[in-house]
Amino acid sequence: MSGLAPVLRDATAALDAVSATPRLDAELLLAHALGIERSEMLLRQHSLIAPDSFAALITRRIAHEPVAYITGTQAFWDLELRVTPDVLVPRADSETLLEAAIAYFGPDRSPTRIADLGTGSGALLLAALSIFPAAEGIGIDASVPAVAVARENTERLGFADRASTEIRDWTLPGWREGLGKFDLILCNPPYIEDDVVLAPMVSAYEPHTALFAGDDGLDDYRILIPQLPNLLNPHGVALFEIGYNQAESVGLLAAEAGFVTELRHDLAGNPRVLRFSLGIEVYND
Repeated sequence: MSGLAPVLRDATAALDAVSATPRLDAELLLAHALGIERSEMLLRQHSLIAPDSFAALITRRIAHEPVAYITGTQAFWDLELRVTPDVLVPRADSETLLEAAIAYFGPDRSPTRIADLGTGSGALLLAALSIFPAAEGIGIDASVPAVAVARENTERLGFADRASTEIRDWTLPGWREGLGKFDLILCNPPYIEDDVVLAPMVSAYEPHTALFAGDDGLDDYRILIPQLPNLLNPHGVALFEIGYNQAESVGLLAAEAGFVTELRHDLAGNPRVLRFSLGIEVYND
């Protein structure tokens, strides 16, 4: 056995106790250490030698640090995003929000203005702009470092002419001032109950302000949902990510604000997204 095979084998075994995808993690970290794409590494693995720096990356992963924070990048939709510990790691489950937007507008319609509330890395906003090339958008976040990451992604991925990012805190009065109205609002707010014990990969590394939302996980929904009528155009739609057990409680908040709701599930079959519309017109249903 030669090349990278024994190194990958040993790294996979070392990561087995801390990762659900130990082989993938090992490959991503080794490609990062080599400074090449994973696909190229796999094609050339018999002729390559693992650099000494790889061992330190595996040690960090064994300590539960997310691969995305180690490499500084995370794939989301069709984008490669820059991420840091100042933002949540974008997850594939959140792509359900984008699939719901596509289903709502259909192939012949497009939102003109898009808002991403709590934009973090800019993942949802930039992915939505890639889907709807005629749209412009704005992402807001209360975290100054997160906004810096989102702005970096906006520039690097070529969306600077269509997207802006602002520091706004929806827990403060006047946060909506000057935003205007939108055809599509995307939001993955904090929604985890304060007393929930999370996996070390999340609890020890990801920003808690983007995760936890009070005793029942509903604090941010209670703030945002009543304000959506002032942010949505009449035919617009708001799409919110929810926790697995929050569909009924968040749906009640939406109904109190005058919205018609629809629940969408992720690929694993879990409740994932609630769609809020004013019931005037729903496209493509």
